[in-house]
Amino acid sequence: MNAYPARADAFTLSAPVRLWEEGFAADPHAYYAALRAQGPVGWAELAPGVPAYVVTDRRAALDLLHDPATWSHDPRPWEATVPEDSPVLGMMRWRPNTLFADGDAHIRYRRSLTDAFDLVEPHDLRERVHHAVDVLVGRFGPAGSADLVTEFARPLMALIFNNLFGLPDSESGRLDAALGAMMEGGDRAAEGEAEYGRYVLELIAAKSVRRGPDITSRLLDHPLALTPEEVTWQVFLTLGAGHEPSANLVSNALSRILGNADYYSTLTSGSRPVMDAVLEVLRYETPLSNYGIHFARESVSFHGVWVQAAVPVVVSYGALGHFAEQDFAGTHHRHDASHLSFSAGEHACPVKQPALLIATEAIERLTQWLPDLQPVLPRERLSWRPGPFHRSLTALPVRFTPHSPDQAGDRS
Repeated sequence: MNAYPARADAFTLSAPVRLWEEGFAADPHAYYAALRAQGPVGWAELAPGVPAYVVTDRRAALDLLHDPATWSHDPRPWEATVPEDSPVLGMMRWRPNTLFADGDAHIRYRRSLTDAFDLVEPHDLRERVHHAVDVLVGRFGPAGSADLVTEFARPLMALIFNNLFGLPDSESGRLDAALGAMMEGGDRAAEGEAEYGRYVLELIAAKSVRRGPDITSRLLDHPLALTPEEVTWQVFLTLGAGHEPSANLVSNALSRILGNADYYSTLTSGSRPVMDAVLEVLRYETPLSNYGIHFARESVSFHGVWVQAAVPVVVSYGALGHFAEQDFAGTHHRHDASHLSFSAGEHACPVKQPALLIATEAIERLTQWLPDLQPVLPRERLSWRPGPFHRSLTALPVRFTPHSPDQAGDRS
């Protein structure tokens, strides 16, 4: 099959917008503008030689997300057209889990996940987050400086999700490194995917021998009787989907907060909730910027574009947020702008509330320990990790008054 499918005569084929370029990480807005100039559905490359349709219009995105009769999440027909060494396969190849399933299979997988997470009480999750924050602040707090990406947001999510899925804190660094390589979609993507796969297989093997009060054990014992392979791929999806976007959500929110001293003061004083900052990121700088991947069951005309089957159709949550921020700039209605960062329709995120709780509690706990965080660099000088799928800082250096959580008078 030709990697670049033909289009309807009414739609002029534009040069693909190359989302794999380093320039996309540095200035995604220029790339989103180029996509939007093509219409509601643009034409892009996710990797060299891997084209995709990209939805940049909210109405088109909602039409896509709410129409399972026209669209499928099964990538196998597309996968057969892509070289095995393609750097985006780690994020897009078919696996028997809720993300890549349709119909009854999707309902079955989704129910197993929601049931497992429903057994995690909010107060218990809050305590897990506080413990992880305290551990990390205990490491870097006495130094008076830190990188809130590599020393806080990313290791924080590794600690939290390792704990939820039943692995010890000592394994968290391995998880963080593997997922980071896979998400970037570069030369190390296959290596990251393989290492992450080994990590999950070892977890399943350990829990198959000895259960615990964790999500992995609950999936293994679920009444729907998932096979060990199905549980493996459910964990592969959920552990990764929990860690990587949540880490980026926290670091992106912290960068926006710290980049505005007045904003930061309203949060640390308690006059404005941290949730405001988290929702602002979800609306305007979402951590998973291009995903929600669908495939037309048959070639179809969609918002003026002839979409061929077996070619990915990607929802650009990043573009939707960028244009929404432009639309609301200078008005007093910014807080009313809704977002699609958790997707919509049958495949909307099944664990949205735990994700929000983790992000808000993490930021609140950090700023309670270190209320005088000061960014080392202005926000416009921060750098971003490459990759077509995410909006992810490489670093967020800060200074603060040295502090240790175990010093006299600290909260328990």
